[in-house]
Parts: sequence; structure tokens; C-alpha cells
Amino acid sequence: MAKYKPDTLGVRAGGVRSDFGEHSEALTLSTSFVYGSAEEAARKFASTGPEDNIYSRFTNPTVTALQDRLSAMEGAEACVATASGMSAILATAMALLKSGDHVVSSSGVFGATVQLFSTILSKFGIETTYVDKPDAASWKAALRPKTRFLYVETPSNPLTEVYDIRALADLARGAGAVLVVDNCFCSPALQRPIELGADLVVHSATKYLDGQGRVLGGAVLGRRELVTEAVFPFLRTAGPSLSPFNAWVLLKGLETLKIRMEAQSQSALELARWLEAHPRVGKVFYPGLPSHPQHKLAAKQQRSGGAVVSFEVKGGREAAWSVVDSTRLISITANLGDTKTTITHPATTTHGRISAEARARAGVTEGLLRVAVGLESLRDLREDLARGLG
Repeated sequence: MAKYKPDTLGVRAGGVRSDFGEHSEALTLSTSFVYGSAEEAARKFASTGPEDNIYSRFTNPTVTALQDRLSAMEGAEACVATASGMSAILATAMALLKSGDHVVSSSGVFGATVQLFSTILSKFGIETTYVDKPDAASWKAALRPKTRFLYVETPSNPLTEVYDIRALADLARGAGAVLVVDNCFCSPALQRPIELGADLVVHSATKYLDGQGRVLGGAVLGRRELVTEAVFPFLRTAGPSLSPFNAWVLLKGLETLKIRMEAQSQSALELARWLEAHPRVGKVFYPGLPSHPQHKLAAKQQRSGGAVVSFEVKGGREAAWSVVDSTRLISITANLGDTKTTITHPATTTHGRISAEARARAGVTEGLLRVAVGLESLRDLREDLARGLG
């Protein structure tokens, strides 16, 4: 399948037909698999890779199909699917880090990621330094002799900051570290970090890869020696596994990823333009706007600005909550990547459990709102937001 474009791979890659010759991928709901002999069972259990179906905690045909398809779309050598996006990040950290190691991360990351790095990993003697600026010089200054990986969301959640993946990849390589890129906001339909030098890509498949808010899932992709030889053994033992049913749903989601991302990104751009001209809006954060600080960089590494628009409402939390509470169409929920447009107040939801200092460092103000644009009429979305903006 290597000769085909990512759009084709999203529909065709990873499909292995059984003897029944099914056209749609089969859903294999089985916890275990039968062996022809004791010798075969012993041989398969002794293997260290994911080549054989042994036990669905770590090998299952439907999950393998998803891993193969997503690998093809991202241009990765290997993929391990996980139970959620956070379990993908945890598996990566547990596989690659040990006590005394150091992580450099952007400040603008998902709130739960901050908690994972600062609260969970710190218990194991792993320290994280957060970089407030996207320029490579700031990241270089944060490096230490024991820095083992650089972690970045690009675009970031929720301020859509864009980071130069090539520059950070060069920096990581020079430091003997691994660059991990969270590609949740763009997906492989809009951005392929591995082509830009990233060592690993992580996904919350719960978001755009599914696209309809149905199931949880995650994935780690990249070089075979990192994914198959490091992350997979952690998954096999610790068990943050993706269920076969969720993998099957995600396979169906990948088939429509391209057309969803194109349509949602176009609506997001138009909504961002409208918000930028609104007198009650202080600032709009969207990579597709010329006013975005990394607009030119986004145009180089992304196919579009994406489907997430964040903006600051004048008047702080009270004014922001008024906009949220005035909506009648847009769903008030912290999830994103859905065909249904969602709105959330990050300071009290996605980033509500981190410290006020961490929120300030990440630029998450009390007036900030994040809208993940779906597939509804753009006119209807504008009218719904206008009700609260006045």
C-alpha cells in the first residue's frame, strides 16, 4: 500500500480478509486464540513482538488492522493502539523513561498531560521542564544532560500554538533525545509529523480519528525499535489495551477522516474570521488566520488550520460563561473532534485541575473559550454564538 496517498490509505490500508471474503473489516470479539499444538502455543507465547494473535490484551486481528491502517496514514514503521489518548502518553513515558530522566514539554498541553507529567511521573523521579515559547532557542535552553524526550502538541490545546517540528526534531536528535508529537488536533489528514522528523506520534483516537464521539482510543506510532521493542512490551504487561470493538469503530472513522477534516476546517476558518471581527471578542486563536503568530509555519506543515477555534471574550469568566450558557445548538462538553460542534471553558474544565500558575503559563485565561467546529451549518453556528456575544 506504500505507493498510495494518505487519503486512499485511510480507506484501504490494514484490511485483511478472512476466509469469508468480507468487504468490510471483520470484528473479532475473542479474548484468546486456539493453537494447533502445545509446541505452537509455547512458541507464540515466547515471542516478543505483535506478529501472532495470542491474547487480546496485546494482540487481536481487528486492533492490528487499525494499527496497520494508522501506520500507513502517518507514514510510521509501527503502531501500538491503546485504550485512550492518555494511556498512549503514559505508555510512551513508561517505556522510554526511568528515574532521574528529564522531559521537556510545551506549556500549552492538555491539562491531564500536565497532571501526568507533574504529578504521576514525578513520583518516579522523572522531572519535567515546561517551555512557554514555541521558538527552538527556548527549548534548547531547557535541555539537560538527562533529557530523554521532548513532548509537544502542535497545534496546542487550547491556544492552537504551532511548533516547528523540523527544528525540534533536529534539537532532540542533537541532544540524544526523542521528539514526541501529539497530532490530535490535525490528525494525519492535515499533518504528518514523522515526515517532518518526529520520532513518535501519539493520538487521542477518541477525537478526530473516530470523529463521532462514540469510543475511546489512543495510539503510539513511529520507528519500529521505539514502538515494537519498547512501547509494545509495556502494553503487553501493563494492559492499557484498546478493545476490538473500539478498534473496529475507529477503522470506520478513518474512512471518512479526510472529508470530515476538510469540511470542519473550512467552517472553522470562516467562524474564526467572523469572531475576529466581533466587538465582544478580544482575541482569536486559529492557525489559519494571518493574525496567528505562527500562521506561516502552520501553512508549511499543515494542510489547513484545523477545526478548533479558541477565543477570548471581553469581560472574563462571567462573560465567557454567558456565551456558553446562551447556546442552544452547540454542545457544552469538553470533548472535541465530533461532527457535532462543542464548546468549553478550558480554565474550569480541561485545565481546571492544574494550578492557576500552570494555567497562566499556558495562556489559559478566564475569558477563554474553545470551540471545536463540527459539520452543522456555519450560519447556525454563528447565530448560536451571537446570542451570547450580543
